[in-house]
Amino acid sequence: MIADLGYVALLLAFVLSIFAALAAWLGERHRIIELVFSARNGVLAVAGLLTLAVLIELFLLLNSDFRVMYVAQVTNRAMPAFFKLTALWGGQAGSLLFWSWLMALFAAAAVLSGWQRTRILMPKVIVVTQLTLAFFLSLISGVWALLASPLEALGMTTGAALMAEMETLTPFYQLAFTPVDGNGLNPLLRHWGMIVHPPLLYLGFVGFVIPFAFAVAALSTRQTGDLWIRVIRRWTLVAWLFLSMGLLVGMWWAYGVLGWGGYWGWDPVENAALMPWLTGTAFLHSVIIQERRGMFKVWNMVLIMITYSLVIFGTFLTRSGVVSSVHAFAQSGVGPLFLGFVGATLIVSVVLLFLRLDSLRSEHALDSLVSREAIFLLNNLLFLAIFFVTFWGTIFPVVSELLAGQKAIVGPPFFNQVNGPLFALLVLTMGIAPLMPWRRTSPAKLARLLAWPVLAGLATTLGLLVTPAMRQFAVLPGTSLRIVPVTAFYGLLVFTLVVIGQEFWRGIRTRRRAIGETYWTALLNLVRYNRRRYGGYLVHLGVVMIALGVIGTNFFKVETQRNLAQGESFTIASPLTGTYTVTYEGLSASIVAEDVRRTAAVLKITREGQLVGMLQPGQDFFIAQEQAMTTPAMYHSLAEDLYIILAGWENGGATATFKAYVEPLINWLWIGGLVFILGTAMAVWPTPVEERRIAMATSASGRVVTARS
Repeated sequence: MIADLGYVALLLAFVLSIFAALAAWLGERHRIIELVFSARNGVLAVAGLLTLAVLIELFLLLNSDFRVMYVAQVTNRAMPAFFKLTALWGGQAGSLLFWSWLMALFAAAAVLSGWQRTRILMPKVIVVTQLTLAFFLSLISGVWALLASPLEALGMTTGAALMAEMETLTPFYQLAFTPVDGNGLNPLLRHWGMIVHPPLLYLGFVGFVIPFAFAVAALSTRQTGDLWIRVIRRWTLVAWLFLSMGLLVGMWWAYGVLGWGGYWGWDPVENAALMPWLTGTAFLHSVIIQERRGMFKVWNMVLIMITYSLVIFGTFLTRSGVVSSVHAFAQSGVGPLFLGFVGATLIVSVVLLFLRLDSLRSEHALDSLVSREAIFLLNNLLFLAIFFVTFWGTIFPVVSELLAGQKAIVGPPFFNQVNGPLFALLVLTMGIAPLMPWRRTSPAKLARLLAWPVLAGLATTLGLLVTPAMRQFAVLPGTSLRIVPVTAFYGLLVFTLVVIGQEFWRGIRTRRRAIGETYWTALLNLVRYNRRRYGGYLVHLGVVMIALGVIGTNFFKVETQRNLAQGESFTIASPLTGTYTVTYEGLSASIVAEDVRRTAAVLKITREGQLVGMLQPGQDFFIAQEQAMTTPAMYHSLAEDLYIILAGWENGGATATFKAYVEPLINWLWIGGLVFILGTAMAVWPTPVEERRIAMATSASGRVVTARS
């Protein structure tokens, strides 16, 4: 049976990943070049075998082979072919196979792209990537089930039961019978946002394994200079870009599908993806200091180790069942294994770091607190502060249950009140950093640089204060004390925006004076020859736009709920554009797919008496799962969204209940996300100067692996 071939490919990939790790370690340790080459070939073979396994799994899903348990769990005959293919990552076993496949491809790409210029690091890179991959493959290959009998013989019945369950976690596990039909995919996953969201997150998670592998390789070989930093910069940016896109798409999916009028709820699994993004962002900023000044070497190692550990920890949170989340899989026996792996890798990494502290001394000291290095350090500390708050709030329910026997829930108010001011300070440092010179600057010069941005920010704050709708205040965490008007947050955004504009203007003006280019040509060439710098500024511009939407929706959101008979209306006032009138005109039913029945309300929307459109919020009923899913309807504009859901109906639609929200400035969040992605993609794009720097770092690294004489 073809499923057997898939399992054989999976098992061979597991064995070869262990072989590649051992061969690379022994080859480097004993200077046996043949073993190192064999390890490289093993990495490529693992990627090929897992590609075969994935193709076979897709074939089984597409052909509804319900003898395979995973296929029966996540598909049924009525599902469209496209959703059958995307069901590959719709369940526990398939998503682990998908994760492993992406990890194998990233490892193969790292080996092929860096074999010549970073060969001194490659053996240890292979060891780290293949051991990580071997762990994930062990979860879906059934090998842990071999421990069930020994554990039971030792009287450890709970552990034996958990290990025995691992046999069914392989995506090719076959049932003793063939069901007539499958269960079908979770209705929440039958949406393009949720189809794209998991692969993007997986690419981000997997991508961060490569920088960690290079960091461990640099420590092991004492190559702690510029080489590993310059090589991993692009890998880190790629991983960060995918993780950023995954978070943004996940927010968009939550906003457009879950029907609660929000995009971020500080859900434990949302936090699991945010935490490595926070530490990864801190790392990206911190490595700039090491490249430029030879500082923060230990700090950078710590940051990438934490990021790697959080990638594995986040996968644990999703799959262990210890947290309740709409995103999480059911409880399974993989939780203790993940915790053990996280603990082991963290201990080994920390020990290795302490053994190499002598080679990680900074080349320069911090000259002044009024310098770019100091601002970057403050920026790092803020990112870590947000991480620690998020981490503690995420694990506190689990800790409280273990210690007190009762699970305490930590809700969005805690995260918003503590992390909100920290994010505001981050935006401030983001605005100040580009103006700060390296090493030190005088207070007078700094004052001149900050003059226009500060004036613009103050003018915005004071101007908005005279607007009645804007006279709202933030609340000091843990108290009822109102401390900062919301207008100050917008003034802060304008401050940062003016700084970004100044940096572009200075560059354009310099090119015009030196070369005589037109404004447009000067801008294009400025970005073309300084992609890394100005791509970073575009990322900052995207953050300003995102913050514009976040502040708007958090402080000026309006909501109401009404029950209407046909022909009746209700109103909802926008703080920015006027009053909407919503008129209920009736209910309609339709079949949108073979197994999906939709009920939708027809609503006429006017604003200040002018017709703006017709909306049809509804509910989709998935027949096989006997589950309903809300489908909101929205009227979009740059100023806001009018967001309406159909909460229920009576007497065949004679009356219906609606929830309506006005979401001020929400679309600037999505626009800012696109600018953010564009800026990151620009910064990732290689330049000849950067390639020359990597080549110079490579030539300076000294020895290479040679054959044993």
